[in-house]
Amino acid sequence: MQRHDPRILVVDDETDILNLLDYNLKKAGFKVLLAKDGPEAIETAKARKPDLILLDIMLPNMEGTEVLKRLKNFEATRLIPVIMLTAKGEEVDKIIGFELGAEDYITKPFSPRELILRVRAVLKRASDAKEPAPEKTLSFKDLTVDFSRHRVTVKGSEVVLSSQEFKLLAELLGSRGRVLSRDALLDRAWGRDCFVIPRTVDTHVRRLRSKLKGAGKYIETVRGVGYRFKED
Repeated sequence: MQRHDPRILVVDDETDILNLLDYNLKKAGFKVLLAKDGPEAIETAKARKPDLILLDIMLPNMEGTEVLKRLKNFEATRLIPVIMLTAKGEEVDKIIGFELGAEDYITKPFSPRELILRVRAVLKRASDAKEPAPEKTLSFKDLTVDFSRHRVTVKGSEVVLSSQEFKLLAELLGSRGRVLSRDALLDRAWGRDCFVIPRTVDTHVRRLRSKLKGAGKYIETVRGVGYRFKED
């Protein structure tokens, strides 16, 4: 369950952006933590455990992508959802962020109202992913998804997934043998209020397969349609 007033960590080296987000997030009912560079962001995230991080990609000393990578490698911070903030419009920057485990992105300049909506949508998805499913575990061969512990194992070894990757795997495994289109996966794993494009599913599936290693082959691509978890 989320706290009544979720805590948002904003990481940006521009004072004007920090002030803008601080004001609008507080006005929307959030508690706000601020950081101006990567090392400060990492230490704050580890010490204060925010519910969500708004992370600028272009930071001094340590790029936002490196900050994101380190956050996802720390046990204490790996499940905190991250929304990337970037002035870049290039697709490659968004893909790199998704590959590293970001939940969403928003490009500068942005509307504070749209950003608040995205923050709420990502928080809701993260909260829903932590809710126990009717079945406590789902298994297929050497792969097991334990919903009560929010844990995935392959051959008994734990696989560290982001909340979004966990939810995507749960949807695919729970629909074993059935083809799910990209749009269907967006609705189920991201929610109808999501702002991401269908290609985002491809990026997350690629990262999920990589993390699952040998078990990644159980997720099959149905060209021109979507994805299917093997039936047998």
